Amino acid sequence: MRSFFKIFFASLLAMAVFLVIGFFILVAMMGALVSGLTSSDDVATGSKAVLVVDLGQSYQEQTRENPIASFSSGDQYDYPGLYDVIRIIRFAKSDSSVKGIYIKCNDNGNGFATSEELRNALLDFKKSKKFIYAYGDIIPQRAYYIGNIADKIYCNPKGGVEWKGYALQYVFFKEALDRLDIKPQIFYAGKFKSATEPFREEKMTEPNKVQSLEFLSFLYNELLLTTSATRGIDTASLHSYANNYLIRTATDAVKYKLIDGARYDDEVQQEIKQNLKLEKDARINFVPMGKYAKSVNYKAGKGKDRIALIYAQGDIVDGKGDMDQIGSETYRGLIRKARLDKDVKAIVLRVNSGGGSGLASENIWRELSITRKEKPVILSFGDYAASGGYYLACNADSIFAQPNTLTGSIGVFSIIPNMEGFFKNKLGVTFDGVKTAEHADALTATKPLSETERAFIQNDVDSFYQTFLTRVANGRKLTLAMVDSIGQGRVWMGEKALKLGLVDKLGSLQDAVDCAARMGKTKEYRLREYPEPQSFLDLLLGNYKKVAKADAIKEELGTTGFKIYNSLKRIQGMIGSTQARMVFDYSIK
Repeated sequence: MRSFFKIFFASLLAMAVFLVIGFFILVAMMGALVSGLTSSDDVATGSKAVLVVDLGQSYQEQTRENPIASFSSGDQYDYPGLYDVIRIIRFAKSDSSVKGIYIKCNDNGNGFATSEELRNALLDFKKSKKFIYAYGDIIPQRAYYIGNIADKIYCNPKGGVEWKGYALQYVFFKEALDRLDIKPQIFYAGKFKSATEPFREEKMTEPNKVQSLEFLSFLYNELLLTTSATRGIDTASLHSYANNYLIRTATDAVKYKLIDGARYDDEVQQEIKQNLKLEKDARINFVPMGKYAKSVNYKAGKGKDRIALIYAQGDIVDGKGDMDQIGSETYRGLIRKARLDKDVKAIVLRVNSGGGSGLASENIWRELSITRKEKPVILSFGDYAASGGYYLACNADSIFAQPNTLTGSIGVFSIIPNMEGFFKNKLGVTFDGVKTAEHADALTATKPLSETERAFIQNDVDSFYQTFLTRVANGRKLTLAMVDSIGQGRVWMGEKALKLGLVDKLGSLQDAVDCAARMGKTKEYRLREYPEPQSFLDLLLGNYKKVAKADAIKEELGTTGFKIYNSLKRIQGMIGSTQARMVFDYSIK
């Protein structure tokens, strides 16, 4: 009887849990249904609106739907993608209900090319003569790079403005692997191919220092030049401020004219109210980007012609991949779908990737090459389009990049770890077995590679590098010798890549879309954007599980530990395969 009641109550509890979870899913689904049946015009912006641009938000390439938006009391709207944000700001420029923009400068979770697109969009908005205010408690340099375009930029009196130049830092694992008795057997082609350095070196090699200092200096000069233009301070003085570390507090920033004042948030809001001619106790109609996106039709287009815009962001992987990866199977299907659609007159592929699987990059390159024979293929580069991210793009009709896009990195590598010592000496575990052929157990992690196996892998890496060079040479109309001289795994900034012939033009995603329209010979068109949104249930369950897991690990390991964890995790999918990938992870501060 005791056993019966134990099973009964356990089953009852399980049923109760199931019903509770089911209830919340049902509520979310009902909310989503109601939201879908309600027109976007029902989300009102209101009058005297101030559009909020939160730089702390990491703007992905494509809009991310918020599956719990319908019943969330916090963030009630989707997370707009970068191109959506650009189009929203452009629309707000001529929207009479929007009187200005408020930039939150406490952080900048975006890459340098993304930041440049945002900055240029805000500069264009200023032509409307509407106001832009920027504010932060503590303003880091990457946020200041955008925020300094504001009519007025303020900082909390007890906060500070970061102005000390850029520094770059890599994480190296070699000593840790040595202590664990793990030998990373590494094969690579390209003296600048720094992706393997964290596992074979304890510090940066000279070639890596050369290329890293070059692109870091370019980014720093860009910060100096843009700040000089908006703040009216010569670049020599700005460099001196950084070099002597003269600006740390808000008071310092006011003294050296980097900001317009040290004020608290409520004081800044009072100034905005005066600008809007509001009463002192009135509330400012701050409108989040996601809410504004729901209230206006910023994707205006007309005609039956279509331009396919395919967003490709993340690591390039074999198979389907997930929403944060470029799965070769998935993207071949998307490109093929656009190619076979007779209404699609041209294709724009937006790439934001540091590369990944060499074979996956080849497969996507192949699909783009087939498609190019039937309709124009235009590439737009985001923060990164390097290694495999450049490989798949090199045969396009035209390639656009931002001046500070990181691209190139024409080189490949492969890693096969030998963990025999770790298992035997650290864990007391050994392995043995039988085989029917000499190399039947090749490429396993429980024994060192033989000389024959090592030669085979190096030959495979060298062969793939030659294929990479050939793809670029043919696609860019360059000689193999020329590509090899600018290849070798070296990373280039977009501005230098233009001079080297790796890209065709410097410009934004909008510039690439405009080019596609010209090449597709259409003046009236609508965009057809891919990948298509996931189902509501996939978003609700898939995102929740992924985000919850990531948050738990980050809380346990901290920010730095979490970055190291992610770097190590990415190695799992690379073992034994040829990789076209730039350096795993670095931090620019």
